[in-house]
Order: sequence, then structure tokens, then C-alpha cells
Amino acid sequence: MVNRTSTAMTDATATPLQRSCGACTMCCKVYDVPPIDNKPRGQWCKHCKPGRGCGIWETRPQFCRDFHCHWIYDLSFGEEWKPERSKLVMNYRPNENAFVVMVDPGAPGAWLREPYHSSLRALAGRLAQQRHALEIVINHDTTVITPTRDFPVGSKADALEFKWAERNTPSGPTYELIGVIVKTLRLA
Repeated sequence: MVNRTSTAMTDATATPLQRSCGACTMCCKVYDVPPIDNKPRGQWCKHCKPGRGCGIWETRPQFCRDFHCHWIYDLSFGEEWKPERSKLVMNYRPNENAFVVMVDPGAPGAWLREPYHSSLRALAGRLAQQRHALEIVINHDTTVITPTRDFPVGSKADALEFKWAERNTPSGPTYELIGVIVKTLRLA
């Protein structure tokens, strides 16, 4: 189950840095950052200098220090995936069984453009073999994608539970995401 109420931007990647952020600051827009005046998703952080970087880099909160942009660590994603260009910020959360793609709300269809859409579908197929889901998040609206279909979840989910079907093949078992259970923990 994936806890949607957690705002932690963690990525348990132990891989050394492969690239640098450079002028990219997209993570400063797409994530909520509670330690900085409860900065909401989809708005620039007040300390961000778009195109230049973080104005408080040396003293930024631990919350920001703990974030790891997947593009920086994974060289299999080319330059076209750099968040400032793609408008997609990728974050692998293996402890939550999820690969999350935060989409710039100023470009909500970015994930549907090529080469991104077909690549994300292929990645969803590879992740499924580990029973990990691929989530697309635009502000608070979530869609879980598979190689063949989308599961729109919307914005009311506090937790997601994924249902998998195991299929036996000559090369061993494979897994397919067949459903998403949305759990709402909020009181009306």
C-alpha cells in the first residue's frame, strides 16, 4: 500500500550522483514543501530562482535535502528527460512499491507526449515485474499507468493499494496490475 498522506520526497537510491541539477528547479515547483510555509504543489517555492537554482541551497530544509531526482541518478533516461525540459520529475520509491512522476501543472499533458508516453508505459511493464506501480501526479490528481491502460485515481486518495495478477509463462511468472484500490482516510 502507498501512503498518499506522506509528503516525504524520498528515494532510496544508493547510486552515486551521475548528473547535476544545473539550472533545473522543477522539483521546487511540483512538490509540496511543508517546512517552507507549507508551500503547496504546483507553485514555485519562495526561495527558488527559476533557471538559476535554490536561493537557500546551503541551508535548505532536510525535507529538500532528502529528495533525489531519479533523472540525476539514472543515465538510462536521456537529456530529453531532464525535468526542466520534459516537465516531469521522477522519483523512485521502492519502499512504497511506486515510481512517481510529478508533472508540471503548467504542462499537464507533458507525460502524454512522445517519447515520454510510450517510454513510461514500457517502464510500467518492467516495474510490474517487481510489483511496483507507476504513478503520474499532477498537483493532487493521480493516474496509475500500465503498459496497456490507465487507472485514474483522482485527488481524494490518501492511500493506494495495488492488485496484481500473476501469470505463469515459460520464462517464469509475470505480474500485471489489474486494479487500484483507493483508500480515503479523511473525515467528511
